[in-house]
Amino acid sequence: MRKELLLLTFGLLAFGQVSAQTEEADSKEVSIEDTYNKWTIEAGVGQARGMRPYTEGYYSSNPNSVLGSIRLNSYSLGVRYMISPKFGFKIDGNYDKFENNDDTESKPFEVQQLRFQVQGVINASRLLNLEEVINRFGLLAHGGLSYGRITPKLDTGIDPVGGPSNEGRTENNLGVVFGLTPQFRILDRLAIYLDVSSIYNFRQHFAWDGHYSNEDQNLQGQMLTGSLGLSYSLGSNPLHGDWGLIEDKKEDEIAALDKRIGDLETMMNDADKDGVPDYLDVENNSIPGVAVDTKGRMVDMNQNGVPDELEKYVNTSVKEGATQAAQQAVTDAAQNGEIVKELINDGYIAVFFDFGSVKPTPSSTENVAFILNYLRNNPSTTADITGYADEIGGTEFNKSLSGKRAEYIRNVLIKAGIDGSRLNIVPAGEDTSVDKDSDMARRLVRKAIFHIK
Repeated sequence: MRKELLLLTFGLLAFGQVSAQTEEADSKEVSIEDTYNKWTIEAGVGQARGMRPYTEGYYSSNPNSVLGSIRLNSYSLGVRYMISPKFGFKIDGNYDKFENNDDTESKPFEVQQLRFQVQGVINASRLLNLEEVINRFGLLAHGGLSYGRITPKLDTGIDPVGGPSNEGRTENNLGVVFGLTPQFRILDRLAIYLDVSSIYNFRQHFAWDGHYSNEDQNLQGQMLTGSLGLSYSLGSNPLHGDWGLIEDKKEDEIAALDKRIGDLETMMNDADKDGVPDYLDVENNSIPGVAVDTKGRMVDMNQNGVPDELEKYVNTSVKEGATQAAQQAVTDAAQNGEIVKELINDGYIAVFFDFGSVKPTPSSTENVAFILNYLRNNPSTTADITGYADEIGGTEFNKSLSGKRAEYIRNVLIKAGIDGSRLNIVPAGEDTSVDKDSDMARRLVRKAIFHIK
């Protein structure tokens, strides 16, 4: 009985392999677009500190304090767009105010600065494949060009270098900026971040106290910023874009290569066990034991539509024996059908998914084809498609993800010709039956299973 069941299983898989793979390719673009949000709005507040140059007698920080004294004097607002899961760019504007430190003997000064920055952004946690390890934590790296407008707002008298006070005069500066942004996702779409950036200006005449800088420090300036802020992700996906996963181009190429290798293996299958591989077999449902030609066609020398060996058997068999054999064949077919149904309902035919993905793994395609052929061969049956997710991520997001996985399989079957009224979606959410800290165990529960009714 086990041998007969295996033969039936492989026959169903071979029959539906091509159509299932075609539907998977048609749906690829949609599944990729659904996996992460690209736009993010960011707003922060913190401290901007001019490091150098300063005029003698002017101080912005207290050298006797461990952190040099902290004051909120910098405000930022920006927007970020990720052109791929790992790389993007952002544009932001900043307002900074530099003043003398009251805890020192610094002379009074006040300088305001408007900054506008265009930077490239790298999702470092994704680039280093650390998403599953750090979970809700993340890390961004950024760098680019900075344009600043420095305006002294306090009359400090005659400038030490010579000339009148620079009060009210505006200087345009150009520089480069580099920084790191650790972040933590506090809600599905909302994350808190701590950004540390360093800006180097290479045409700055003013010192940070508003005077002209000394000749040995002219045309250079350095400042450091630290900001605490929030980033909110925009898009149709319920999870913040920095955490929503997607297969990049290289991963797609590897998956495509795996698929081609799987196709080659499938081509070499011999579903009807007649000695002719399926890719050469014109008649891949030949009767076991009946002679076939090089293309897998049952030999019929007299061209009467009945294979010669079968015709010979019928002619030499008694009527009662033939009737008994036919009845036994019907009984065996019914028993095999019940065994296949039991196999499906017990969860042995399952479709598996990569972390965060709604597209089945390449190795699961054959199981989708198995279900497709069963439903085609049993048009009166219906099926529940139950999707699951592992415990990584928010519960509500995993509930939605499990439903999308089941919905993806349903759409494939509908496009393959199965009436949608026969397919019911069951989003089961998280499967908590395995150790959530085991990567291998979590792979077993990122799945969709079927129940035939």
